[in-house]
Amino acid sequence: MSTTHAEHSHHEQSFITKYVFSQDHKMIAKQFLITGFLMGFIGMMMSVLFRLQLGWPGESFPILTFLLGENWAPDGVLTPDKYLALVTIHGTIMVFFLLTAGLSGTFSNLLIPLQLGARDMASGFLNMLSYWFFFLSSIIMLVSLGVEGGPASAGWTIYPPLSALPQAIPGSGLGMTLWLVSMAIFIVSSLLGSLNYIVTILNLRTKGMKMTRMPLTIWAFLITAILGVLTFPVLLSAALLLIFDRSFETSFYLSDIVVAGTALDFNGGSPILFEHLFWFLGHPEVYIVLLPSLGLTSEIISVNARKPIFGYRAMIGSMLTIAFISIIVWGHHMFVTGMNPFLGAVFTFTTLLVAIPSAVKVFNYLTTLWKGNIRFTPAMLFAVGLISTFISGGLTGLILGDSALDINVHDTYFVVGHFHIVMGLSAVFGMYAGAYHWFPKLFGRMMNHNLGKAHFWLTITSVYGVFLPMHFIGLAGVPRRYYSNSAFPLFDSFIDLNEIVSAFAILAAFAQVLFFINFVYSALRGPKATQNPWDSNTLEWTTPVEHIHGNWPGDIPAVHRWPYDYSKPGAASDFIPQTVPLSEYEKDEGH
Repeated sequence: MSTTHAEHSHHEQSFITKYVFSQDHKMIAKQFLITGFLMGFIGMMMSVLFRLQLGWPGESFPILTFLLGENWAPDGVLTPDKYLALVTIHGTIMVFFLLTAGLSGTFSNLLIPLQLGARDMASGFLNMLSYWFFFLSSIIMLVSLGVEGGPASAGWTIYPPLSALPQAIPGSGLGMTLWLVSMAIFIVSSLLGSLNYIVTILNLRTKGMKMTRMPLTIWAFLITAILGVLTFPVLLSAALLLIFDRSFETSFYLSDIVVAGTALDFNGGSPILFEHLFWFLGHPEVYIVLLPSLGLTSEIISVNARKPIFGYRAMIGSMLTIAFISIIVWGHHMFVTGMNPFLGAVFTFTTLLVAIPSAVKVFNYLTTLWKGNIRFTPAMLFAVGLISTFISGGLTGLILGDSALDINVHDTYFVVGHFHIVMGLSAVFGMYAGAYHWFPKLFGRMMNHNLGKAHFWLTITSVYGVFLPMHFIGLAGVPRRYYSNSAFPLFDSFIDLNEIVSAFAILAAFAQVLFFINFVYSALRGPKATQNPWDSNTLEWTTPVEHIHGNWPGDIPAVHRWPYDYSKPGAASDFIPQTVPLSEYEKDEGH
């Protein structure tokens, strides 16, 4: 809790130590953000390419051959095995590399020291290692695209036996091995980061920064980090056992397998074991992705509604409850595995239970907005967009969480529509909201608001155009991940709907190009930011616009109040920073 600055005196840094192997949390946040966005852009373009096949099956698109080569798309037509490879790597990149590392890595690194009043993370060296393990895992995942046989092709969930037998399909060879190596390194990165975040939050808060005075963003990062530490090692163990099955002829996941008429010498294993291990991480992963976005949204809504966040303690309780419940619901992904009906009922109950804390969060957001003096900045638009997607996506989760109803739509486009809206869009909207809101703190410049608003309206229109129709296709039974449904005359009537979905997907990709132009131009040439452009209360806006080593030039300011004193009756202005002492007539609202 030292507030002296002597040990953080300025010293000359080389280009390598300042921009490449940096141990400054602010630079590492930029590295995570830029790498995450680049990976996300690659993942998004993959979705556009395979949507061309789904919207117009079998038609020739020369751009496919130009971008992917003759091996992937001869005569402009994507081959079935490479289609599955694109679907697999798209899902992997978006869930792990963009929404897990890109989101948490960026904003946890940027905001934890700044909002808590710390000079830096508990360990700058481990923080640097966390980023470089993430970068290395990203490179390995991209390299897998170019190996013989292609990248992993068992879906982003990599279920055995496709992932366990190198000879099963072309995408089960070296590409799958690289996928497993990449994910193992990624998990190391995630664990290093999570442990660092937890230690920093618990030990390095400035004077007066009690737990009940922490912004909800920090609570979200803390709970997310704890979830990651508890669940990511389970995925690592699942991947290691899969490597054993692939390379050392063990039988953890394999039993009585016949390939090309030849019975293989495996017995005793079960692919269901892999599903249990994968989804024990896989479902908390939904909230490892969502909780940081919900935390960012809490801050942005309060600042731009010029009102205190409604139900501060209830928001903390709801996040803690969501995190706990998320660990005990993994079986709802496995209702069709022959699960005992009683066990299915237990997982149904715990799954539907998560609606209560989720509803608390939505109610508190809406109540904070109610009669607020709202400023519709691009960040606020995306924060409100998150509330929309969280509600609309969550409602369809009631169907998938019920074992009797889920069986009818399992592995259809209904599932794809649901999780893209409730998890993918909500997390991406939170990430965009955070990028717009804290861009001045990251780069010392302002983004263009008009371009930001155009980005929002184009994005929310197009993504709902992509994922809402999928629910209707899924209710009709159209299966997910199929290269083409032309073999099933029953589904011919949905060709037009698939064309509409693909057209909206292309529009959504164009909207993200607007963001990238705005982001790059503003970072280099945007108008200079003031110290506190949003009139916000939290500590990060008390630091100088120009980044300095140690964040504050002198002593770290002490904290005297909670972070949400907006529009307080009798106050001279509509915001009171946390560093302003309480008057004798004021009450600390955080208690």
